[in-house]
Amino acid sequence: MSIKRLGLIGLTLISLVLSGLSLFSSWQEPQFQSRLELYQTNLALQAQAWEPEDSSEENFSGVRDAILGDKPLENAAQQYQQAQKSVQTNLDQAKNQLAKLRSSANTAPAPAKPLPATRPGENPSNQQEQQLQQSINQLQKLLAELDLRLGILQAAPGKTEAAISTWTDLQQRSQNSPEFSQTSAALIGLWSNPPRLLPNAQELIQKNLDGWFRSQALVQLYELQQRTEALSTVKAAQQQAATQAVVKLAVIGIVPTLTALVGLVLLITVLAQRLVKGKSALLAQNADLPWSTPWGGEVILQVFVIGFFLMGQVFIPLLFSLLPIEFAGGDVRFQAFSVLLRYVLVALGALLVLYVSIKRFFPLPEFWFNFNFRGNWFLWGFGGYCAALPIVVVVSLINQQLWQGQGGSNPLLQLALESQDSVALGLFFVTAAIAAPFFEEILFRGFLLPSLTRFLPVWSAILISSLLFAAAHLSLSEILPLTALGIVLGVVYTRSRNLLAPMLLHSLWNSGTLLSLFILGSGN
Repeated sequence: MSIKRLGLIGLTLISLVLSGLSLFSSWQEPQFQSRLELYQTNLALQAQAWEPEDSSEENFSGVRDAILGDKPLENAAQQYQQAQKSVQTNLDQAKNQLAKLRSSANTAPAPAKPLPATRPGENPSNQQEQQLQQSINQLQKLLAELDLRLGILQAAPGKTEAAISTWTDLQQRSQNSPEFSQTSAALIGLWSNPPRLLPNAQELIQKNLDGWFRSQALVQLYELQQRTEALSTVKAAQQQAATQAVVKLAVIGIVPTLTALVGLVLLITVLAQRLVKGKSALLAQNADLPWSTPWGGEVILQVFVIGFFLMGQVFIPLLFSLLPIEFAGGDVRFQAFSVLLRYVLVALGALLVLYVSIKRFFPLPEFWFNFNFRGNWFLWGFGGYCAALPIVVVVSLINQQLWQGQGGSNPLLQLALESQDSVALGLFFVTAAIAAPFFEEILFRGFLLPSLTRFLPVWSAILISSLLFAAAHLSLSEILPLTALGIVLGVVYTRSRNLLAPMLLHSLWNSGTLLSLFILGSGN
């Protein structure tokens, strides 16, 4: 066995270990979906106050009821209680990890010199301790915010005793955070019998509450103070926000639902055609036709181990760690730019490794890396997007029941959700809707899937490439939904034999996700 092959085997083992550790580290991380549901719940709370000004808009109230469902306040309270339990669980785990780390630090002997992964003068255990402490502080703040809001959700339908109990518990936990302790005291005073109005209640409410929760507390305050003009102003603003929320919920609810219905009809049609027409059906087009692959498994490993896994997990992160710039901090524009820069560098490195690895096999056989702007690639891409929606939604619902809010998520989604900066959102769009579809489709559909048809049937190559595509995102909770999406991408590519089709599907998928995040974020 040659030295090159031995080295490739070693690098493969290293990449498997690194990927496995990254996946395992997401085991106890909260899913992004839980935060997304809270944002949508907040929009629904704003929308439930909407009343049409004109009788001609009565039809829209039916749409509103269809969007919000029955008992929006009760449903919102349940969502916040679930979020509260999830955050408390994560907080307890972080505290236990910190206690174990401090205990081991006290008993273990100090190393003679810094570990290679650390910078001179930097203790790795202290760094990890600081990260855990920062995580605990963030979770404690989030838990306090959830308790403030949950209490208002309990007080709104008249459950004042439960609300006061929630805020009292928050006061006892937030002794070191006077900001939340004073706000909970102000809320307790508003809903007590008789009420007790703190002199700075309005300031505390405006500072620590937002959206529907702020308006509910201000309405309660102004009614007690008998401030008619201020009360009218708040209710007018509440009505305006409610109208906007109904429109936003309609966009992120009705449009995907209609698209999913179109996709469901399309799925039934093509499957029925496959049963009736057999191999002459549209879905059977090129279904069993493998690519002519001139290279073997060693080239596949070389491209993915060196070009993708090590480039993304070792080389580029090491390069950024050596630069005298703190990329994790800064404003959202800088973070968005750093995400785009990292992704472009990883993509360029991987594509360079791909080119060098297969250059000696040029010219390639037919249908390799085919970009043909003629033909029906647009119909395949758009139709695949419609068909992917109902499939991935069903798989995601099953996936949520399996993971129960754990399993981690793509950090880019959280940044996009919380950013309302147009420049940052534009950079996120370039990353997710342009760079990612181009790079990932070339690598996973353009190279991996056809390469696997040398050893496997086409349907097996689609499945294996989809699993690797999902695992490459390094979040356990995303493996099932992304595998389902990858299968649709693979079917679209194998049938169309045109990389533009899965690229369009991928871009539409990521664009729709970013649009939903922007709308949800703008309403919170």
